[in-house]
Amino acid sequence: MIKSAKPAFEKIEPGFGSSFSCRTYDENNENNSHTFWHYHPELELVYVKGGTGKRQVGSHISYYRNGELILIGSNLPHCGFTDSLNNYEQETVIQMRPDFLGESFFDIPEMRSIKALFERAKMGIVFHGDVKRLVGSKIEELRSASNYDRLTGLLEILKLLEAAENYTVLNAQGFILETELQDNNRINVIFNFVKEQFKRQIALEEIAELVSMTVPAFCRYFKKITGKTFTQFVNEYRLVHAAKLLHEKPISITDVCFESGFNNFSHFNKQFKKFTGKTPSTYRNELKFIIS
Repeated sequence: MIKSAKPAFEKIEPGFGSSFSCRTYDENNENNSHTFWHYHPELELVYVKGGTGKRQVGSHISYYRNGELILIGSNLPHCGFTDSLNNYEQETVIQMRPDFLGESFFDIPEMRSIKALFERAKMGIVFHGDVKRLVGSKIEELRSASNYDRLTGLLEILKLLEAAENYTVLNAQGFILETELQDNNRINVIFNFVKEQFKRQIALEEIAELVSMTVPAFCRYFKKITGKTFTQFVNEYRLVHAAKLLHEKPISITDVCFESGFNNFSHFNKQFKKFTGKTPSTYRNELKFIIS
């Protein structure tokens, strides 16, 4: 049995004179440290300007186009959102502890709505439309701001996100970690194993043994944590990977099928249409129309 990479606990150190971390990446300075699912106690606000890529947060997996604005809650496992194929202009990542301004700061009346935003972020939130563009530009302005203006700018950004109406909660169907450290370690092992091995068949016995559980116990555990069966999760990962290939690689749909871990073309077509509402060929043709 192939062993999975150890789940990564990321330790985040803010820059000197700052209570939170704010970093910017581009094609010359890629954010390549998050190849695997990882977690940290800090909330993470990510703005990707332009480009496409996989969105992998908790048990949610999807494909984004035209950039990304996402808020990830404390200790919620996730993967990086950019790679060398994404054609993005720039990625800015802000990371802050829930109590980065003091244990009771977000309990005062003026800040309680922001605290509610932090609670929603435990499921992962992706923002759309005008708020993505408005907040994205404000996030980029933080790079050149003084420490004080950077802090007040962040509070303004959080207020805009709290008031936003055009957003999607990514794990609305459930992603529950009861004992955060133990569950994060276990779920990260599972997620990273799927990320490495999704192109082949993964037996339930194999993945259950990897986390020292019986098959029935593993199935109950995974469904309770993610709201999905393990088979559903793996298939969704394969389908999002297929969408990425259809967009980014000029290969045949048959090759997309097998490179995504499916061994039956008819089954792949059926599952892809069920997942996206379109056949793979229609999906690719619509992408070509949008690009042109």
